[in-house]
Amino acid sequence: MQLDLSYLKDIDSVANEIIKYAEGETIWLFEGEMGAGKTTLIKAICRQLGIVDETSSPTFALVNVYENQSGDEFYHFDFYRIENEIEAVDIGADEYFYSGRLCFIEWWERIPSLIPAKNLKISINLDNERNRIVSLSKHE
Repeated sequence: MQLDLSYLKDIDSVANEIIKYAEGETIWLFEGEMGAGKTTLIKAICRQLGIVDETSSPTFALVNVYENQSGDEFYHFDFYRIENEIEAVDIGADEYFYSGRLCFIEWWERIPSLIPAKNLKISINLDNERNRIVSLSKHE
């Protein structure tokens, strides 16, 4: 599935479409070059999910924990700065990934062997006019 995100005003609509498409997937892998809009899209998804905590990239903390109005937890990871997969293991990434809670994972390519096989990949690509195209694919 592909979604057009040419204008920032469309981000909440795109976030809703992603949530509908995900249908119970708990591991959401975000990919795109630096500055493609991964964190901005995650913030929009969090708004749509009713998350009340402030959302931001966990670049230095590696993981941020958010809650919605019902007290459900959501996990947001950013593995850009890690040197190796051991750092992700040390923070208990696998426990988060298999918790059954929704996990948003940026820079997952740095920890490929830790990623569960069942996941939703969300790719953000820029076309020639610098418009964003969001591609969604489920993996079993």
